[in-house]
Amino acid sequence: MDRNDFCRYAEKYKDTVYRVALNFLGNPQDAEDAVQEALMRLYVSRERFRGEEHVKRWLIRVTLNFCKNAARAEKRRVPTPPEELALSVPFEAEEQLALFTAVMALPEKYRVPLYLFYYEEYSVKEIGSLLELRDSAVTTRLSRARAILRQELEEAERQ
Repeated sequence: MDRNDFCRYAEKYKDTVYRVALNFLGNPQDAEDAVQEALMRLYVSRERFRGEEHVKRWLIRVTLNFCKNAARAEKRRVPTPPEELALSVPFEAEEQLALFTAVMALPEKYRVPLYLFYYEEYSVKEIGSLLELRDSAVTTRLSRARAILRQELEEAERQ
């Protein structure tokens, strides 16, 4: 990969990689570390990419692997509370803030598939491949995440 291709891919996918890492790790500093690691690995990679989508999937897979290793590390930071994370992201409407806070309060195993499905628009099969899960496990996690979100948002609405 030449320098121009790397710069183009880095600019195009750095935000995606950051959001995946933030959803997994729940900490902005750890997510930034994951972005740097993924982009560094892309820069030194000798992988023969078969197009834009292949690069994106490869970067997400590298990011998820880094996140799994970071989650196991003893020196891992405590996740930032969802309310504090929300302060760093601008929202146009109050409902968006409530939804973001509720999503970030979900356990990682629900948050990441939900993000990949709704924001990155991956299919259940593709998410299963990325997360190394069966399709049925992805479907179950998406269903449970929706149920939890529905309950949380209904409770917040009643208050």
